[in-house]
Amino acid sequence: MPDKSCTWESFKAGSANALERVKALIREGNVRRVVVEHGGRTIAEFPLTAGVIGVLVAPIAAALATLVAMLEDCTIHVERETPDEASKGAG
Repeated sequence: MPDKSCTWESFKAGSANALERVKALIREGNVRRVVVEHGGRTIAEFPLTAGVIGVLVAPIAAALATLVAMLEDCTIHVERETPDEASKGAG
């Protein structure tokens, strides 16, 4: 089984499509964690497990929508699992 490494993707939650973007990323199945920050402080963190992603999309989306509505200037960070580059060529 190849080793996994992580990358982060960040975007401002004020945009109209932020929630749809997070939902799409979660559905891809390689998202490990979603973190919501406001003013440099972590407001919420949603760890994701591959086996329960389908069940968690709706509650996470609802929580994110509520946070974005309450906090105007927040940033969403998405931790993604990516195959290790060295493992790709060794297969």
